[in-house]
Amino acid sequence: MPATPASTRSYAAVRWLVALAAVASAGGCQVDMNGQTLPSPYYQHDDLQYFQAGPEFKLSREAAAMKEFRQQQEQLPAPRPGN
Repeated sequence: MPATPASTRSYAAVRWLVALAAVASAGGCQVDMNGQTLPSPYYQHDDLQYFQAGPEFKLSREAAAMKEFRQQQEQLPAPRPGN
């Protein structure tokens, strides 16, 4: 029985879909699923990023400024009552 043009087209479409799925699964890409970022297949060969440890207390400058302001306020003369 000879192949009809419709069956030939459907086989070609199936072949294209299989080829497309094979290409898509062979390539590595980073995926975001349910709020979780999943790595690509090449994550073990990727270069590392190193971030040096910072200070434990993140607001050290603000704390120092507040302490200095408090010391300046303590050095001011106390206001007299009734003036």
